[in-house]
Amino acid sequence: MEDDCRPLLSSELPGESYSHRGSTDSLDFKAKRPFHVEPRNIVDDDPQERVSAEAAILNSRVHYYSRLTGSSDRLLSPPNHVIPRPEEIYIYSPLGTAFKVTGSDASSKNPSIITIFAIWNTMMGTSILSIPWGIKQAGFTLGILILIFTGLLMLYCCYIVLRSPKAIPYVDTSDWEFPDVCRYYFGKFGQWSSLVFSMVSLIGAMVVYWVLMSNFLYNTGQFIYNYANNVNMSNSEFGTNGSDRVICPYPNTDPGGNHTISTLYLGNSGNDTSDVSSFEHWWSKTNTIPLYLIILLLPLLCFRSASFFARFTFLGTISVVYLIALVTIKAVRLGFHLEFHWFDSTQFYVPEFRLLFPQLTGVLTLAFFIHNCIITLMKSNRHQENNVRDLSVAYLLVGLTYLYVGVLIFAAFPSPPLFKDCIEPNFLDNFPSNDVMVFVARTFLLFQMITVYPLLGYLVRVQMMGQIFGNHYPSFFHVLALNIIIVGAGVLMAKFYPNIGSIIRFSGATCGLALVFVFPSLVHMISLKRQGTLRWPAALFHSFLIVLGMANLLAQFFM
Repeated sequence: MEDDCRPLLSSELPGESYSHRGSTDSLDFKAKRPFHVEPRNIVDDDPQERVSAEAAILNSRVHYYSRLTGSSDRLLSPPNHVIPRPEEIYIYSPLGTAFKVTGSDASSKNPSIITIFAIWNTMMGTSILSIPWGIKQAGFTLGILILIFTGLLMLYCCYIVLRSPKAIPYVDTSDWEFPDVCRYYFGKFGQWSSLVFSMVSLIGAMVVYWVLMSNFLYNTGQFIYNYANNVNMSNSEFGTNGSDRVICPYPNTDPGGNHTISTLYLGNSGNDTSDVSSFEHWWSKTNTIPLYLIILLLPLLCFRSASFFARFTFLGTISVVYLIALVTIKAVRLGFHLEFHWFDSTQFYVPEFRLLFPQLTGVLTLAFFIHNCIITLMKSNRHQENNVRDLSVAYLLVGLTYLYVGVLIFAAFPSPPLFKDCIEPNFLDNFPSNDVMVFVARTFLLFQMITVYPLLGYLVRVQMMGQIFGNHYPSFFHVLALNIIIVGAGVLMAKFYPNIGSIIRFSGATCGLALVFVFPSLVHMISLKRQGTLRWPAALFHSFLIVLGMANLLAQFFM
């Protein structure tokens, strides 16, 4: 009976694993060459159809001929033009019953619109909070040009990654990821280096999350305390007046400090200054909040499975949509404040072209980064022939979202009275903690990050422990040691250097060097050379991409 369960005419190479045989979900209709019986040979139309005598004879005949040759011999395989569509394929049992194939090739795959927004939702991360700051660092005009240019480059490199498995001949790459492609071309070095740079992007994201969670938890607690104790924020010289107040929290350009944003004065609640000082002592953005998060998040990182947290990924979409609405409302209320000074700074405005533009390119490298999981995302697309189109549309939507948020925040920032250089790496820091709409945004983002953070830790654990120990959960103490290292990095950065803009640009430029520019370009050139189609314009262009990635990383150290 075991032999009867094997595919009748298989194209698998000798020595290939039989783990997927008999699984309809992994049935490759052109490679497995299934035996087909025309509908007229099926007697009934029941869910479990009975096969006619003619169909049973044909089945037995092909079963017999398949034993005359090896499993990899394709002489008796039906040609391509007689293979039916997936919905017409049946698996036939020697008992005379037929089962319709209901694999993932059609019914469980997503239409293009779902695939496009899945890519958009995956790419929309914490980087969106730093886009206005990046545009300020590069200059308004140059920032817009760099955002468009970087998006196009990242799209092209992502396209190379997406088609790289298909360019490998004579090998089944249906379940390959990009690290497998790197291993094919570069051996163990390619596999391990791609893993290391992938870890840089994941751990960098976790560090940014810890800094932002400390920020959001601090401001959320500050809002609740002020509301409960009738503490009001007075106007200061570093903020605007009115209902939509904008502040400059670090007028001395010291993003690492934990200065008081504005002066507090007390209402008639009966509290005294010592109560406020005591609260600020135990509720500090850099000294205590990062330590409080350990109590909540370290146990969550030690969960064996992260499936529970995956149920809350929809919060990411809600948060981004709310951020877009928040930016729109603030821009309408504040109006636009723009003056164009091409190369020289003024009292309130930055020049249109600044030498700090590599800071924006570093942020955008991580903002458009999806290269390490694009192959997996595209496998669920129902129409594989539309992969390039859907990927391009997704990148267009992401680029438009970044442009919309970055341009509106930069343009609406009130200058005068504030200097445009006051735009923070997290633009929500330019709004006081008592702003209700911003409070809601911070609360949404806090809960979203609390649920996403264990997922990122799970991905780090699976990739690292799987490669080193061959087991995703070797022991509780192994996992605990890894999690302590990751959490410790987040706590140290949140305490001593809570600048998410710099963390994002360094991690983006580092992982982008390998997974965006170097490996995709080398893979593409090697593939073209083996096919005999590599020409000097293509070699020159892809070599330029490698140099561009190296320059992007090196420039971060001089900014």
